[in-house]
Amino acid sequence: MPSVRQIASQARVSVATVSRALNNHPNVDPDTRRRVIEAAESVGYPKAIASRAGQTNVIALAYAGELVRADYGGFDAAMQAGILRGLNEHRFDLRLVALHRDAGPGETYARVLERKMIGGTILRVFEDSRQVAGQIAESGQPCVVIADRFPDQPAVNFICCESRADSRRAIQHLIDLGHRRIALGVHSIRDTDHVDRRAGYEDALKENGIPLDPSIEVEIVASTEGGAGLITRLMSMPKPPTAVFFTDPLATVGALRRCLELGVRVPQDLSIVGFDDSDVRKHTYPTCTSVVQDAEMLGFEAARWLTRRLIHPGDENLKSLRVVRTTRLEINQTTGRPSADPVRVLPDGSRVKLQQPHS
Repeated sequence: MPSVRQIASQARVSVATVSRALNNHPNVDPDTRRRVIEAAESVGYPKAIASRAGQTNVIALAYAGELVRADYGGFDAAMQAGILRGLNEHRFDLRLVALHRDAGPGETYARVLERKMIGGTILRVFEDSRQVAGQIAESGQPCVVIADRFPDQPAVNFICCESRADSRRAIQHLIDLGHRRIALGVHSIRDTDHVDRRAGYEDALKENGIPLDPSIEVEIVASTEGGAGLITRLMSMPKPPTAVFFTDPLATVGALRRCLELGVRVPQDLSIVGFDDSDVRKHTYPTCTSVVQDAEMLGFEAARWLTRRLIHPGDENLKSLRVVRTTRLEINQTTGRPSADPVRVLPDGSRVKLQQPHS
């Protein structure tokens, strides 16, 4: 069997450095570590050890922007819970990485991950950072994107849910109940998910000959405050909507809370359809009609696939992950027919009866 001394001689380092490099010691320079691994492979050192040295048991959950923002909504918390479950199978650890923050002058994001001794990466990108996924994929760094899709970039692995179709069904459900003035509260961060939901909303209105009204198609922060604020704004309009579709769980919760505070009866005065990444709808009152996706499942599947690929790099069945899951529409208690006696509700809770039903 080839010896550590042979590896040290070929890599032009000490035996102690070889030992540290093969055992993932944090004080070994990445370039030195790479030379040691290449030398180990060239002399036929046991492949499992060389491979293990080349990739750690640390997985990154990496963001091109900030790690934590209130307007990320509840998706990321559920996703992270799933990731942690998925890492348990092979006892991998998770590390949060802010790529933009940690990159040095002229340093690529792939190099940041290598320098941090990351074995593989679960990546979150948004409309203004999608190019990061292609850059990391082209570098050869094992990576999978959650909640976005890249049909024209075969090197990019991803797992996501397609929510446009069920968003359209949700609006059609409201139209079938008799609603014609339907508002939209859509996340102000334009990732693929929320673009899909807005498109589904607009699809249904157009298919039913209902004109789009920019005054009730509103971008909001995906938070309880964002949802509450939109209810206050919409219900005080001279011609309030009779229904609202929220594309984020926290905004949905905030909207229902504000309805309770204002005395807006749901669904008697206002129907609400929300979006749910986990089981939030089951903890609202009334139980919320929602388009539902399982964010925890997305995180779990991404983490399990990535760790299995790292453990079994030669397995052709693990070569790529390009999966689009489906959402579902769950009809509960927050949707009903429009009121025959519509009201306008002012920010102080005062109710103004309208002369004619909304149209």
